[in-house]
Amino acid sequence: MTAPVRFPRFYVTSPAPCPYLPGKSERKVFTELSGPHADSLNDALGRIGFRRSQTVAYRPSCIDCQACISVRVVADSFRPSATQRKVIQRNSDLVVTACKPWSTAEQFDLLQRYLAVRHPGGGMATMDDIDYADMVEHTAVNSYVIEYREPGDGIVPGKLVGACLTDHQGDGLSMIYSFYDPQHETRTGLGNYIILDHIARATQAGLPYVYLGYWVEGSARMQYKIRYRPLERLGRDGWERFDAEDQDSAIRRAVAASHDPLVLPEGSGKDGVPGGQDQYRLAD
Repeated sequence: MTAPVRFPRFYVTSPAPCPYLPGKSERKVFTELSGPHADSLNDALGRIGFRRSQTVAYRPSCIDCQACISVRVVADSFRPSATQRKVIQRNSDLVVTACKPWSTAEQFDLLQRYLAVRHPGGGMATMDDIDYADMVEHTAVNSYVIEYREPGDGIVPGKLVGACLTDHQGDGLSMIYSFYDPQHETRTGLGNYIILDHIARATQAGLPYVYLGYWVEGSARMQYKIRYRPLERLGRDGWERFDAEDQDSAIRRAVAASHDPLVLPEGSGKDGVPGGQDQYRLAD
């Protein structure tokens, strides 16, 4: 008899500049997601803090730093704040569609505009349409692209203003990568609305969590994640809910930091995306 699931082999990337904190270096442990058991492996690894990038699952394994903290929203206990309710109301007319993981020219154009404003010079800034297609379509797990459009005329779909590559895991939705129109003339809070919509979708599907990736205190680009309650973080003893006072303090620090000049490490990007799949390439 052979085991139904072969224990995965794990590898470690070479050290590289940290995309979150200046002066730090990062290292990742990763494994391949492939074959008939890719979904169950992705689910299991997601529960211990791994993230997916195409057909690879990875998590930080830095030598001298543990700043990256996996966080997830408890969907059925979530209650939006007054500010979040306003974001929901402002964007409630958007038409939301879960699409198969196929890339489109319209999505890629929106991604380019998003990166140019929010992450100039980051690791994804040089992506072409083939790279984007790889990012979306190279998946061995249950994934889709959720599109956010303005109302159409009944014949032609409305303008695409947001999108999110999302994995449907056994215990929740994992937001792999979201992007949106960063300079919309009238709409604000699109990035937050995409998260709020995922929380609502998880609740409707009976899924307990929405995985937001890594929260890094001290990294300005990651501070939006601390504003969702209740929020759980992964520690040595497993997942634990943020203490309300601790989360209040973290939010105050995030607000204070938002008024300081933004200093970003070279090649910084969103959610630790420093430069595509080449970092996971194994030597022959």
